[in-house]
Amino acid sequence: MSRAARLPDGAGGVIEVLRAGPLTTVQDLGRPGYAHLGVPRAGALDGPALRLANRLVGNAPDAAGLEVTAAGCSLRLVRAGTVALTGAWAPLSVAGRAAGFGLPVPVPAGAVVTVGRAVYGVRSYLAVGGGIAVEPVLGSRSTDTLSGLGPAPLRDGDPLPLGPAAEPSTVDFVPWRPPPGELALRITLGPRADWFTRDALAALLTTAYTVSPVSNRVGARLSGASLTRAEAGELPSEGVVLGAVQVPASGQPLIFLADHPTTGGYPVIGVVDDVMPLAQAVPGTTVTFHGSER
Repeated sequence: MSRAARLPDGAGGVIEVLRAGPLTTVQDLGRPGYAHLGVPRAGALDGPALRLANRLVGNAPDAAGLEVTAAGCSLRLVRAGTVALTGAWAPLSVAGRAAGFGLPVPVPAGAVVTVGRAVYGVRSYLAVGGGIAVEPVLGSRSTDTLSGLGPAPLRDGDPLPLGPAAEPSTVDFVPWRPPPGELALRITLGPRADWFTRDALAALLTTAYTVSPVSNRVGARLSGASLTRAEAGELPSEGVVLGAVQVPASGQPLIFLADHPTTGGYPVIGVVDDVMPLAQAVPGTTVTFHGSER
């Protein structure tokens, strides 16, 4: 079935993808509640940024928008509409003219909307009035890069349907702060903390790690002190959750994000309470952990 054939009947308009960029995906607030079926939650890594973008263009908070990773994208709106860009700060232009970040921006019919390369942060969120109206899967329109559920990552030439637009916000200023260069993440040790030496636990809680360039929507890979096991055996696969800090054979911790698997065989040394700050953590960002045992 072609991508164009998957457009739902009665769509309120269409976006033409001119340049998809390295990874632009459709995201809403995800599909939590299906882990028992082996389905990850997916959804926007920076949920507050997507909610804000939707609010600016008059959409419901859970409407689907575009998560644009690092290097931007270009789209053409067939009908006139409104867009808003939030999350990672990136230059925005409409019909070749610079437009505001974090504001509702009117777009004439046929105009090209271009999101440039992210200057601060990793993931920008582009909301369009009416929302991206691809068919939902298990109640969500989110792309899941691990399982393949939902629409595929955008490619050049793709059409995207829009729902009926509402009145955009009248907000004329939204405060924005660049993402910090250092993140202090609260972690609860367990369920497999006893699989690691005391020195490994001390290293996790007292030394700094950095975000690796090979991080993605599945997980944030960290580089730093190797975490040595006290147990040499292998675990049978067991359930893992958002924020689980898994330690593979390399000893370098991996924090699971929205597209994480629902089971895994490497021991989980702890679980991070809030992974949202990692959505905008560029490679090289410093990460430290603080917390306690279960």
